[in-house]
Amino acid sequence: MPRLQRPGLGRRVKAAWRRLGAGVAVGVAVAALGLGPVLVDATPARADQVRDLQYWLNDYGFTQAWATSKGAGVKVAVIDTGVAGSVADLAGAVVGGTDVSGLGTPNGQTPVGEGSEHGTLVASLLAGRGTGTDAGIIGVAPEASILSVSLAFGSSGATVSNDDQIAEGIRWAVDNGASVINMSLTRNTLDWPESWDSAFLYAFEHDVVVVAAAGNRGSGTTEVGAPATIPGVLTVAGVNRNKTASFDASSQGITISVAAPSEDLVGAVPGGEYVQWSGTSAAAPIVSGLVALVRSAYPKLDAAGVMNRIIATADPSGHAVPSPIYGNGLINAAAAVTANVPAAAGPAPAALLKDWIHLHRRADTKPTPTPTPTAVAPIEPRQDPALPPWNKAAVWLPSRHTLTYVSIPLAVLLGFGILVTLFGTGATRHIRRMRRKS
Repeated sequence: MPRLQRPGLGRRVKAAWRRLGAGVAVGVAVAALGLGPVLVDATPARADQVRDLQYWLNDYGFTQAWATSKGAGVKVAVIDTGVAGSVADLAGAVVGGTDVSGLGTPNGQTPVGEGSEHGTLVASLLAGRGTGTDAGIIGVAPEASILSVSLAFGSSGATVSNDDQIAEGIRWAVDNGASVINMSLTRNTLDWPESWDSAFLYAFEHDVVVVAAAGNRGSGTTEVGAPATIPGVLTVAGVNRNKTASFDASSQGITISVAAPSEDLVGAVPGGEYVQWSGTSAAAPIVSGLVALVRSAYPKLDAAGVMNRIIATADPSGHAVPSPIYGNGLINAAAAVTANVPAAAGPAPAALLKDWIHLHRRADTKPTPTPTPTAVAPIEPRQDPALPPWNKAAVWLPSRHTLTYVSIPLAVLLGFGILVTLFGTGATRHIRRMRRKS
C-alpha cells in the first residue's frame, strides 16, 4: 500500500532577539536542517519580523479581502498530524478534534506520527490569530475555526491503516460541522482505495469543499497524487515569490484547480517556535483559508459555487491557463470575495465523483444465466401419397375436367359456327334470286 506523505516540511526557525541601536527589532535565525543557521536581516520598522515575512497576505489580496470577510463562522477540518491548540498563535482557534490513529488524544491536539509538527504549521497558516498587534502568525482566515483530526503518517503503532484513518477522519469532520477540509498530504499514486470513494462522496453530498495539495517534486512527487486526483477536489499547485511555478515545491497534473504561494512561508510549531518552510503542504491551507473567507461572505453559496468563485477569479498572471502547472491561475482573495461571478456551470463535486465511481468501480455482477442448449428435434420429411398406376387408355378418355373446360365449350363453339355458316349461305342464295328476278 502506498505510504501517505506530507508535501513539504520546512526549516525550523527560532526567534533570535537583537537590539539595534536605540530601537528594538527582531532577527529571525533560520536553522536549515543540516545547513546551519541563516540570519534574516532585522527590520526596525516592526516589533515582529515574522509578520513582515508573510508576503502572501498583501501579494494575494488577503488584507484587502478582510474588509469583506475573515472567515467567521466557518469550521475548517485539518486532517493531519494533529494541531497543538496550546500554541499562542492559535489561541481560541481550535474548537474541536479527534484522533483516528489510536496514538493521540481524543481532542486531536496531541501531535502524532512522523513530522508531528506538520498539522500545527498548516493550521497556523490557515487560521493563526497572532500574538498581539502586528505580532506572530496571522492566518489568511484569522476568524475561522479549526477542527483537528490527528492521524499518524508512516507510524507502525497506529491501530488502522493510513487509508482507513483518512476515511474515518473525513466522516468525523463532516459530522462535526466542517464545511471545508484541508488535506496537506499525498498518496503519491494517481489512484486511491475504494474506502475513500464513500468517504469523499459523503463530504461532497454534505456540501463540504475538500482542498488537497498537489505534492512536491522535491519530495519525489512528479505528478499529482491522490487525494488531489479525486474528482470534485480543489487541488492546489505552488508558485515561488515571483509567481512562477515552483519546481521543487510543487507538482503538476491535469486535476490542478489553482496555484498559491508555496515557497518561503512561515508557520508556528508546537512549543511556540516558528518555521520557514516550502511546499504545497503550505499552499493548500492558504487556499482552504480562502474558501473559508468565501463561505463566510456568501453563506448561502453551495460548495460548487464557492469553488467556482475561487477558480473564476484566479489570475493567469501572464500564463496560459488552464494548465497542468497553474490550473486556472493564481488565487486572488480580494476578487474571490467581492467580484461579480456568474453562477457555476457544470456538475457538482458529488456528481463528478459518482460518475467516476460508475465508470471505474463497477460492481461485479453475476452474468445472466444462459439457457442450456437442447437438441433440436429433427424435422421428418413429408411423405407424399402414392400415385395410382398409369393407365394409358385413360389418356384418351374424357375426364370431368376436360368435359367441363374443353369438350363442351368446343362443341358449343362448333355448333355456333355451323349455324353462322348456314345462315350466311342461305342469305347469299336469297340475294342471288332477287337479282335474277329483277
